[in-house]
Amino acid sequence: MNRHLRLITPVLLFAAGAVSLRAQVATNAPPPKPKWESSAAAGVTLTRGNSSTLLATLSGKTGRKWDDNELSFGADAAYGESKMNGVTSRNADSVRGSAQYNRLFTERLYGYGRVEGLHDEIADIKYRVTLAPGLGYYFIKETNTDLSAEVGPGYVIEELGDTRDSYASLRVGEKFHRELSDRARIWETAEWLPEVDKFNNYIVNAEAGIEADLTADKRLALRAVLQDTYNNEPAAGRQKNDAKLITAIAYKF
Repeated sequence: MNRHLRLITPVLLFAAGAVSLRAQVATNAPPPKPKWESSAAAGVTLTRGNSSTLLATLSGKTGRKWDDNELSFGADAAYGESKMNGVTSRNADSVRGSAQYNRLFTERLYGYGRVEGLHDEIADIKYRVTLAPGLGYYFIKETNTDLSAEVGPGYVIEELGDTRDSYASLRVGEKFHRELSDRARIWETAEWLPEVDKFNNYIVNAEAGIEADLTADKRLALRAVLQDTYNNEPAAGRQKNDAKLITAIAYKF
């Protein structure tokens, strides 16, 4: 028996050492690299009868967070038309894109740089480009809820109708996001962009949305979004306010 023990003991010690070394290597292994979180959504609304209408929307967004950095991109497009008594007219034709980079100075305070572009045929906006650096602060930063506010200077370059213009602006914005459950979430954003030497010339952009996962793997979701843009000095013959209520199926990857 003693002979067998003398033979088995080194084997057991070697195995225990190998298991311990493997556990230590696993503990010291670097964390997985942050991944891009992306989604694409599409929606179509049709009516037929006394009038025929079509509204088609496409949107996409992607973002990544690593170390003290946050980067996000977003884009959306909408096209709509209506037909009545044989006359067809467009009621939506827009493309929007944005990008923002945040650099965290502390866990809650960050600096940001943002660029946004818009073309809206119905509002007679040939183009509008907004550049905006500034500071932001997370008032709430939890696993399932975040609320932040941003403020800084901006610069707007645009062509409304036949008028080209550019001016310095202020930008005040806020963002809110909350996970209602493991499979449902809401969000809301708003920004105010007044011209610095003419505050009655301002733009307000706002969005509110809700999303619920349709599949167990959380890749497919149903989304409803309300978008609103208010321009206090619109192009000639155009309304100040444009709002869209969009329902879409989103795919996350």
